[in-house]
Parts: sequence; structure tokens; C-alpha cells
Amino acid sequence: MKATHRASRTKANYVYTFFLIWLLWYAFTTSLQPAELITGAVVAAIISFVTVRYFDCCDPILLAPQHIFYFIEYFFVFLWALIKANFDVARRVINPALPINPGIVKFETKLTNPFAKMVLADSITLTPGTLTVDVVGNTFYIHWIDVKCTDPECAYKEIAEPFEKILLKIYG
Repeated sequence: MKATHRASRTKANYVYTFFLIWLLWYAFTTSLQPAELITGAVVAAIISFVTVRYFDCCDPILLAPQHIFYFIEYFFVFLWALIKANFDVARRVINPALPINPGIVKFETKLTNPFAKMVLADSITLTPGTLTVDVVGNTFYIHWIDVKCTDPECAYKEIAEPFEKILLKIYG
């Protein structure tokens, strides 16, 4: 039964990957000429065939309407965190008298999907003032430019909670 499920999942991932690559091809060529579309389909089919086993993180179910809403929500939550962090770091650069308290904090994540953990780690790193140093199992180690608290629960709430709430809805 598992082999059948895995085979159907691989087929679904192949189709999903094919259409995403073909859409990307169209975005770069912006041509509806038959030769361009056929070439794009052939290239997308070859790339999908070669890489399908590496794309097990992203099921077609992620394109369900509620997931698309959560992706949009995640974008705005990330954008807001990015803006706030940029202003905080810029304020510290402009006024060097402001105290900083750099350090490494850790917290546990509730995420189980490795891809979701990677998205969380990248989101933290892309937000100025924080850098994901390491992820060991479910424990994140974060360099924080101004450590406000060393308690893991407090660090989690300050750094990761807004991102993780949405990632749990997307990746379960």
C-alpha cells in the first residue's frame, strides 16, 4: 500500500513540478509562439523527470485555496517583521549610543516538516538583527543583536511565534 501511495505522490509531484517549471519558462520568455511553448514543455518535462525525487517538500495540496491565503498572510507577517527589524537596526546604526546586548538564544519549534523548519530558519535570518546559527532537531539557536530575554519561551515569542503560527497552518 505504501509503495502505491509513494508512486501516486511521485506522479503528482512530477505534474506539479512540470507545471511550475513550464510557468517559469513562460514568465521568462513571455511568448505564446507554439515553438516556444513546445520547447518550454520539453525542457520542463526533462527537468521535472530529473529533479522530482528532490521536491518531496511541496505537495500540490499546498495550492489549496486556504493554503494560498496562509501564504499571503505569511508574506505580510514577514514583511511587517522585516520593516520593524530594519528600523530597529537602522536606529542602532544611526545612534551608536543605544545599547545592544548581543547573544545566542535557543527555543524549541513545534514544526515537524523539515521544509517548514527551513522556511522558519530563513525567515529569522532574513530579518535584520537575528541570524539562525544552527538547528538541531527541533531546537533553534539564534544570534540576536539585542537579547531581550534568555528564557526559551520568551525568545520563541519574540523571534519565531508569528512565523510559526502560520507555518503550522500551512505544513501541519
